[in-house]
Amino acid sequence: MAERPTTSWRRGVAEEAEELAAGTLDPDSACMAALFPEELLVATDAVLDTFEAELTALAEADDAQVFAVVEGVVLALNVVNDAHDGCAFETDEREALCGYIDQALAEHGVDVVTLTARQGLGRYQLTDKWREW
Repeated sequence: MAERPTTSWRRGVAEEAEELAAGTLDPDSACMAALFPEELLVATDAVLDTFEAELTALAEADDAQVFAVVEGVVLALNVVNDAHDGCAFETDEREALCGYIDQALAEHGVDVVTLTARQGLGRYQLTDKWREW
């Protein structure tokens, strides 16, 4: 299964905390805990839990059903982003989330390239219609 971006983000927070505790990182250089507070990670994971639960039904789904699931996860991530003053997901995080959505769909039998092409979209425009982050 595709690795959730939150897994990587948590790993970065933990590694930074270890470096701080060991004295190998200048506290002024530490940023991971501020970028990824626990409440952001928990909220993002809750959205991804719902998304993953909906993936199992998509192998035989039509385009409208797939796009409904994508819309749902994107709108829910918009809410998470809004709760963090519109700053929850910066460029790297946006790319990681979009990549995760794409990969998770593909792993559940959705041909994302074909799906988006049928809608007149490029592959990487899958989330654009609803995404505010």
